[in-house]
Amino acid sequence: MSPVASLREWIEWLRGRGELELVSRPVSRRFEIAALAHRFDGRKAVLCPRVEGHAMPVVANCATRRDLYAAAAGVEPTELLDRFAAAIDAPRPCRIVEQARVQEVVIREAIDIGTLLPVPLHHERDAGAYITAGVVIARDPETGRRNASIHRLQVLERETLGILILPRHLWHLYLEREARSAPLEVAVAIGLDPLTLLASQAITPPGVDELEIASALRGSPLPLARCVSVDLEVPAEAEIVLEGVIPPHLRRVEGPFGEFPRYYGPPSEKPVLQVRAVTHRRDAIYQTILPAGREHLLLGGIAREASLLRALRASVPAVAGVHLTPGGACRYHAVVALRKRHEGDARTVLFATFATIPEVKHVIVVDEDVDIYDPEEVEWAVATRCQADRDVLIVPRAKGSELDPSSADGLGAKMGIDATIPLDAPAERFLRIRIPLEEFQP
Repeated sequence: MSPVASLREWIEWLRGRGELELVSRPVSRRFEIAALAHRFDGRKAVLCPRVEGHAMPVVANCATRRDLYAAAAGVEPTELLDRFAAAIDAPRPCRIVEQARVQEVVIREAIDIGTLLPVPLHHERDAGAYITAGVVIARDPETGRRNASIHRLQVLERETLGILILPRHLWHLYLEREARSAPLEVAVAIGLDPLTLLASQAITPPGVDELEIASALRGSPLPLARCVSVDLEVPAEAEIVLEGVIPPHLRRVEGPFGEFPRYYGPPSEKPVLQVRAVTHRRDAIYQTILPAGREHLLLGGIAREASLLRALRASVPAVAGVHLTPGGACRYHAVVALRKRHEGDARTVLFATFATIPEVKHVIVVDEDVDIYDPEEVEWAVATRCQADRDVLIVPRAKGSELDPSSADGLGAKMGIDATIPLDAPAERFLRIRIPLEEFQP
């Protein structure tokens, strides 16, 4: 069972382990919060109790390392992907509660998001302030199943947010409602524990409830509260909830915005979210995720790794592990460890990776003796176990990521590298050197 059930429990858990940086001086939401998050990225969470012009504190960098997600799930880091995959395979029902602290304050009139919330401005050319840690919850009107996912939300005006919806589950729900000229009801939960955020990124077939995956990850039912203005349920332990609709046939210019590849996503016409009600705790804490920071990358990366590991093992059971590297924005570069049994295994892994995660453009397959989390080890395997004319595969004009600036609107080349030892090679030829007593401590 998870040791934490809410964002504030997680903050206290971090504080108790010296993993929280408390910034006592006043800070500006214009670039300064983002700059502090960047300074401590990968090292500490950052809590800013005094934000200029706002009474609400801001927290960032809540989980910027893999071991923190593992600790939240109560497992070792090496067990995290298997635990996540198991939660996807066996979601657990949530629990409805009648009272929730996230509804201690209810605002239905004169809503002004920019005044209510200390939404940071992150990058110098961002089009405005962006909500980056909001889990958008919607319901399939046909099946009644919930969908939960994170989307960037630009504060356009008082109660109106621009929203980027990629062609995944929420987009299909919206298109179904738009075809009927009907709005899609949504709720945005802000201020959540790491496991609920991680569950929202799970790659699943339509109809799988990510909040039920969160219950499975936690080891106990996630408490949910009914919204006050829309027919949805939201995590009861959230700090803030925005309730509203995405109306049909309405588009506004959204962007540019600094995205995970560390480039700006260009402006374009996108749907909007009209907020009808805001609920929050009396002492609410606003949570933000630094765009392109380690938390942003890991949330998407770990979820994709878990799905990739499940898919690859279905094709090649001898796959030992997968890693989407930070240098590849936890999207574009994959390293796969393999207990090779047949010479075709590595190529099967390459093709299966491209098919499972279309965003991946470069894959390196290594033997299981190589540490896939150590870039020097991986490079060494490529240097000593790969010949380009034999072991490099190029796939031209394949579907990739539209946010990859080197692609043609998402169309680009894929490269696979087989850096495994040939099965018929003499064992002594690839025998790794070893120093006896190398762990000796004088």
